[in-house]
Amino acid sequence: MKAKALLLSLMIAANGFAQGVIDYEANLRALYYDLAGAHSPEVIRMLLTITTPDHLLYGSDYPYVAPQVLKQSLARMKDYLSKEPDLAPFKEMILWKNAKWLLGQTGEKPSAATATANMIVRIAEIEVFPQYLEEYLAFANEVDRLSIEREPGVICLFPMQSAEDSCQIRILEIYASEEAYQLHLKTPHFLKYKQGTLHMVKDLKLPTMKPLDPETMKLIFKKQR
Repeated sequence: MKAKALLLSLMIAANGFAQGVIDYEANLRALYYDLAGAHSPEVIRMLLTITTPDHLLYGSDYPYVAPQVLKQSLARMKDYLSKEPDLAPFKEMILWKNAKWLLGQTGEKPSAATATANMIVRIAEIEVFPQYLEEYLAFANEVDRLSIEREPGVICLFPMQSAEDSCQIRILEIYASEEAYQLHLKTPHFLKYKQGTLHMVKDLKLPTMKPLDPETMKLIFKKQR
């Protein structure tokens, strides 16, 4: 995709329409996106790979859409923005705060950093008994994969193994909110992991960390697309 974008920008420049290489990703990130019409949690998540939450706005398409349809559409959006743990922090931003700032009705620009203040970040420090190491790693890899695939509120579960001591495991855990974390603890795949590895773990610590720069942290994940 990046190679095609580079080729297209060079062709545009060669024909005199623009000077230099066009940064398409930066331009797309700077746009504001109207969520009128066929909006959904999946659409919003896709847009969040392109831009930031402060660039997404609810739109009604009134008067081109019947009032009853608009009411149903808005009610549906409010419902999933409340229930989806990874999107819930941005509910007020999408519904009205972003538009209010864009229209000059407030001097305070909505911030994703403020909206994600309830995000939970932990680094699990785990020591495994040597005789159970391989079995534990299989359990850990499975629960990490299923959590990311099935739970919108689980932003990151990234297991690591010490190069000096293979029995020392660290897992970077990022959850959208306390609610998302509590839901995670009740899932079948986590319960299977917890019950299956209880006798394998020699020591466990779960220190909670404070993100110093949530905005830049999101860009780290985007670079892995």
